Amino acid sequence: MNTRLLTLPVVAALSLTTAYGTSAGATTAATAATGASGAPVAAGVVQAPKPSPASSPVGPGCSSLPQSGPGSVADLGRLRVVTAAAHSPDLSTFYSAVNKAGLVNKLNTTKDITVFAPTNEAFNKLGKRKLNKLLADKNALTKVLTYHVVQGRKTPADLKKGSFTTLEGDKITTRGSGDKIKVNDAHIVCGDLQTRNAALYLIDGVLTPKK
Repeated sequence: MNTRLLTLPVVAALSLTTAYGTSAGATTAATAATGASGAPVAAGVVQAPKPSPASSPVGPGCSSLPQSGPGSVADLGRLRVVTAAAHSPDLSTFYSAVNKAGLVNKLNTTKDITVFAPTNEAFNKLGKRKLNKLLADKNALTKVLTYHVVQGRKTPADLKKGSFTTLEGDKITTRGSGDKIKVNDAHIVCGDLQTRNAALYLIDGVLTPKK
């Protein structure tokens, strides 16, 4: 019997397996190199999240911002908006209110919004009784807080003479420039503070929806 004839199928099968394995390996390597989108990605490189826009703080109260550490411009820029509020000593009541309303996740995960956050002093203007009543009523609190949020990162230039629909559904109006910008009847204390997902403005009054 010719043993050479018997070995030919085996050699052919091994050749096909080797070729197929090489092709599959090349395809897998190409996919890894380009990523799911097909765009080239360097091996071992983890793509960093998109950085926050640069802050250009405006308002008479910006001078009191810490130069570094919690509450500083650099610190706020790396955090999502509610987490950033937790790092600001002037927004502890706002942070507590957002927690009570169950809005932390919504505001922290919504992309590119503007939040006009009342300072502690702004909430204190309501009076203790009225403030406690508001904090105890989740529906009313949610309505008030979402009235302080609009879609899109608004710049001071956008606020010079603007009208914006809030997440609550009613409109707010803005006017002024520099250190004298108003949102409805409240003044901006310090604003255009860029967080990971939002532009943050501290205001000296609690805005009330008309509806």
